[in-house]
Amino acid sequence: MIEVFILSIIQGITEFLPVSSSSHLIIISEYLNFENRSLSIDVSLHIGSFIAVITYFRKDIVNFIKNKELFFKIFLSSIPVMLTGFVLVKFELINQLRNFQVIGWTTIIFGILLYISDKFGIENKIDNNFTIKSAMIIGILQIFSLIPGVSRSGITITAARILKFNRYDSAKISFLLSIPTLAAVSFYGFKNLAISNNFDFSILNLTSILLSFIFSLITIKFFLNYIRNFNLNIFVIYRIILGIFLLTIAYL
Repeated sequence: MIEVFILSIIQGITEFLPVSSSSHLIIISEYLNFENRSLSIDVSLHIGSFIAVITYFRKDIVNFIKNKELFFKIFLSSIPVMLTGFVLVKFELINQLRNFQVIGWTTIIFGILLYISDKFGIENKIDNNFTIKSAMIIGILQIFSLIPGVSRSGITITAARILKFNRYDSAKISFLLSIPTLAAVSFYGFKNLAISNNFDFSILNLTSILLSFIFSLITIKFFLNYIRNFNLNIFVIYRIILGIFLLTIAYL
């Protein structure tokens, strides 16, 4: 149970912060040799995050008629990463990227890009300036998030800031973009569980969903409040320190 608790904290916090959830889950599982790091637990953790984001943005989602253009752009923006992710998984290419060297370098490089993007001006708002063109630019750049260490949240916020959206709207775009992505991950995981005849959700799985939901919801609320008042430097510093640590392990 303690393993599920730790994994739920990591998933809930890192899924929505610009620090890469996949890299943290890989690192923790690798070093602590978690027995519960199974496909069903993975699916449960992502379901928890998925429920959290749709819960937090329920008013935007319920008011679909008014926001149908926004959600069309969000869905359109998610297509490149979902198609690329399918290809990488289908041809088993994704596992070749799961090593400490890759994670270390991407953590540092994309942390620096996050810092640079946060220096861009603030001219655009999601309500008036989130066009199909900007949605596709962010969507294409989101493909990089398939590389461990890049961070889906990090690259989408970076892209939105480069396009001169303010920090709050950049984070909101990132959260909304996570909805179709997390839905696809959850659906794909369910499909694999069904195929493997291991479709047996235990108390452990339900606990994973609940804990991941709680920590994800807290993180979304905290990050949106934080980003209203502060820049992204703390996350940049964390990424650089973590990246240096990983590269030290990888090359020494």
